[in-house]
Amino acid sequence: MNQPLNPLTMLRPGRKPKGISAVLLPFFPSGEIDWPSFRQHVARTAAVGLDPAVNMDTGYVNLLDDATRRAVLNETRAVLAGHPFVAGAFVGDHAGATFDLTEYSSQIDAIQSSGGTPVIFQSYGLTNQTDDQLIASYEAIGQQADRFIGFELGTMFAPFGKIYSLDVYRRLMGIKQCVGAKHSSLNRQLEWQRILLRDEVRPDFHVFTGNDLAIDMIMYGSDYLLGLSSFAPDLFAKRDALWTSGDPAFFELNDALQYLGFFAFRNPVPAYKHTAAMFLHLRGWITSSLTHPRSPTRPESDVAILKELVRQLESK
Repeated sequence: MNQPLNPLTMLRPGRKPKGISAVLLPFFPSGEIDWPSFRQHVARTAAVGLDPAVNMDTGYVNLLDDATRRAVLNETRAVLAGHPFVAGAFVGDHAGATFDLTEYSSQIDAIQSSGGTPVIFQSYGLTNQTDDQLIASYEAIGQQADRFIGFELGTMFAPFGKIYSLDVYRRLMGIKQCVGAKHSSLNRQLEWQRILLRDEVRPDFHVFTGNDLAIDMIMYGSDYLLGLSSFAPDLFAKRDALWTSGDPAFFELNDALQYLGFFAFRNPVPAYKHTAAMFLHLRGWITSSLTHPRSPTRPESDVAILKELVRQLESK
C-alpha cells in the first residue's frame, strides 16, 4: 500500500454505501421465538433498501442450535422471496481445535440453499493457523461457496477472533469468491488502512464496517454490516440517502444514531441486544423487550432514556 494515511483526503461525498443490517431475533414473554415479529423485521429491513443479515451476533447465532439456525434461514427465505440477504456461517469449536472445513461446508450449504450469502464467522480452528494455512482455508471455503463475506473480529468480542495483517487481508482480497469482509476491531486507523488497500488492489471489494461506535465510516468509503442498524433500519436508510445526496441533514441524523450506539454498546457490550429489544418494543415493532435467556440484560431504568431517544429519532 503506497498511499499515505490521511483521513481528511479520504472523504467520499456522494458515495452511496452498501448497507447490510443485522436482524434481531425477538422473543415472546414465554421465552419462545417471536417468529411473526422476526418476519416483519426482516421484511421491514429489505423494504427500505438494506440487505438483512440473519444468524449474526445480533441474532444470537452462538446461542442457537443448528435446527433453530436453519429455521431462521427458512423463515428469511419465505419472507424475502428472492431479495438478497446474508447469514452467519458459525462453527462452534474450542481452543486447540483444528480447522473444520466439513462443518463450515455444512453451514455454507444451508445458507446458499436458502438463497443467502454466507458470512464466515471466525473460529479457533480457523484463526489458530499460520498465515499460509489461513489463506488456504479461505480458498477451500471459496470452493464451497459461490460468494462469501469474510469477518475479522477483535478479541474483545470473542476469544477466537483475530484481526489480520494487511498482507493477509491483501491475499484474502485475491480470493475471487470473497466479495467483502466485515471489520470489527473498533479501530478507525485499521479500517482506513483496509479502505486504501481495497482502492489499490480491488475496488469492487466491500470493506464492511462493524464499528458501531463509528458509524460515520461510510464517509471514508466503508460499507456497513452493523447491529446498531437493527434498531432503526428506516433511519439508517434515510441517513445513507442524505449522505449520497449531499444533504447536510446527514450530520444531525448520524449524530443522533451514534448517540444511540454509544448508549447501546456500553459495557457489557453483548447486552446491546437487550437494548435493541427494548428500543424495538418501544417503537411497537416487536411483541416483547425480552432478550435471549442466556444473553446479558440491561437495567429497567434504560427504558426512560430509550423513550427519549425514540422520540428524538422519529422526529428526524
